[in-house]
Amino acid sequence: MALGQRELAAPLADPAHIRLRRDADGGWWLRNTSAGKQVALERREANSRTGTARPAPGQQLRIGQEQFTLTSADSREVAFTGAGSAWRYDGAVLLRDGQMQPSCPGTSIGSRARALWNRTGLAFARPLSFGGNLHCDNRLGVAYVAPGSALIRRADGGLLIEVPAADGQRIPLMLTIDGVAGNLAEKEVALAGVESIAAGRTRLSLRTDGARLLLEPQRHVALYAEPRVLLPPGVQWQWRQRGLWSLPAAGGLIAAMVLLALAGVLARCRGSWPFVRGVSTHTRAAAGASLMVALCGVAFLLVLRGGAPPGAGISALLGWAALWCCLLAPGRLGVAAVAGVLLVAVGLLAQLELGLAAMESSMLRHFQKTAALLAIGLGAGSFIRLWMGARRGLAPQARIEYGFAILAIGALAALLLQVAFGNETGVFDVQPVEFAKLALTVLTAHCLAIGLGWHAAPADASLPLRWFRLGAPVLLFLAMTGFALVQVDDYSPLILLGLWSAAMVFAWSLASRRRACAAAVACAVLALAGGIALMRGAGPQQVADLGFYADRFMVWLDPSTHPHTGQQLLLGARAIAEGAWLGSDSLLGVANLGLPGSSALLVPAVEDDFAPSFFLNRHGLAAGLALWLLQALFVLGLLQTAARANATARATGDFRQAWLGRFRCFALCGGAAFVLGHFVLSWGTNLAIFPVMGQPMSFLSAGGSHLLFFICPLLMFDAVSAQSLEESRDASLCPT
Repeated sequence: MALGQRELAAPLADPAHIRLRRDADGGWWLRNTSAGKQVALERREANSRTGTARPAPGQQLRIGQEQFTLTSADSREVAFTGAGSAWRYDGAVLLRDGQMQPSCPGTSIGSRARALWNRTGLAFARPLSFGGNLHCDNRLGVAYVAPGSALIRRADGGLLIEVPAADGQRIPLMLTIDGVAGNLAEKEVALAGVESIAAGRTRLSLRTDGARLLLEPQRHVALYAEPRVLLPPGVQWQWRQRGLWSLPAAGGLIAAMVLLALAGVLARCRGSWPFVRGVSTHTRAAAGASLMVALCGVAFLLVLRGGAPPGAGISALLGWAALWCCLLAPGRLGVAAVAGVLLVAVGLLAQLELGLAAMESSMLRHFQKTAALLAIGLGAGSFIRLWMGARRGLAPQARIEYGFAILAIGALAALLLQVAFGNETGVFDVQPVEFAKLALTVLTAHCLAIGLGWHAAPADASLPLRWFRLGAPVLLFLAMTGFALVQVDDYSPLILLGLWSAAMVFAWSLASRRRACAAAVACAVLALAGGIALMRGAGPQQVADLGFYADRFMVWLDPSTHPHTGQQLLLGARAIAEGAWLGSDSLLGVANLGLPGSSALLVPAVEDDFAPSFFLNRHGLAAGLALWLLQALFVLGLLQTAARANATARATGDFRQAWLGRFRCFALCGGAAFVLGHFVLSWGTNLAIFPVMGQPMSFLSAGGSHLLFFICPLLMFDAVSAQSLEESRDASLCPT
């Protein structure tokens, strides 16, 4: 029996994805019939997938017009002949007639470094790839075959021949086993011992009940408004209503662990914790609630990662608890903090609406993950804010600088891990560039705050050298960050870094009263905007001659000729056009709240880069204007707090207080520059104002790392700065 998208309730599976059969002994067998998608098989002892085989002596491998014969093979090394040469591969290095091959043209510096390191014998695992027009590096060229059409790689303690997943049709990899040749991608696999399978990102657990095979969908499952669908004979469904208030079996245990952890922290800090003595009961209660919310966020994130998410209603309660924890904490909130909390609330509601509108279960997990991360970020941030408010005096300068150094080293280490093991999407489900932006903002603010404290005469010959020594760590950090982004082919953050650099130079020019420099920066930004406007009228060939990022610019100019990225842009534009001024329901989206269905759901990455397209489709351009005003209020609020901090630094006579005021000023200016860059690039992507850059919109998109490592720290820093400035002003107004 053939099963696919409709029978498996798998939205991303092919119409006929797998073929199941039962043999005379009662055993079940699976054959993958998808043209470009393999099926993952999960067992208790190890995981595997279709389209793979262990190499063995005597096997013949044929792809395209070339045939290779395996002369020897074990768990560490495989040797084979074909294409006029003798080949040997050990999981890291491919030898052709006993010699290493030269590097492929266009290979990144990181790949070249790994290839050189592999010569030492302490090798990194690197796959052998079949396809392409050249024999180079670990690539074995095959005529008329796309690169990477077949792989041999090290996995699970041995070598593995595999057919990688691909889009559309591909040339089959024929493997002869025991004298029988067959397409490796369609090799039949026994389901004995298999606990679950994944087809088209939909995971289904398996168990047998006599003559029946029972499959239970667990993630990326299609949803239906009513329990009725036409199924072929032999397939039956048991319907289950999605529970919005369900709690997994491990939820009670995790909740108990959270309570015990909180009790342990309170007991450990008794007598020395700043919320035990010298502060009000309200502050102690707020601190305990903030810590509880943060620990609950960690627990919910662990449950989500475990594959058994709680109901969306419980996640909504956790998200609202994080917002109220931030709003009701003792102390005054500035304009930016209030606008930021409102933007967080809008983003949570938009992601909840997206999850309820999509007829697929995984969309709701973006909302649940965001709620858990907000609980961690805002809960821990509110706790730190109250702790800093309860402290008296400023920490020693050396201790603060050690903290900045640790922050920078951690960010560089994360970027190094991304270069070594990750790609442009991040590493280990984390995007290190977000943490690097935070570290870069803090380092730059500290250096500028120290530098503007020098009261040297303009004729001081050592002043440029002192500026260079102070700014060298920042320049080095910025260069290493740019190098890491180039190595993983992630260029869009470089645009953000460019905008941030211009903003910081402009802020420094205003703070040091260098009006000519500020005017030059403003003219450069206006010239860049004019250049983009002129490029809009250029032809595709003129843009192609530029070389850098030409593919993205050509998609921007002529999206109809690019089937993937251009289709994304066109679908987003169509969704915005359907929303018009008052939304797709002509009532600003009120009539469609909680209801399924939207043309914007067809846009790829609608939860991330194209979240504004869904928002404008549902609520219209009028609601988009209101969102723009709220975003502008947030940025202006950050700049207002920065200006007040700079004014306080000018008025005080204490060097450390002046440094603190300038540090707050430049840190908030840097944070506002990054957030403004995210707003501009995201709106420009969705409205086709700028070339497609692939940056999430702050607050609105489901960006986990951006939210946890940048937005939440920025919100809390602004709240702490605004509260400290208010207390300083009140203290200065009190009679002595």
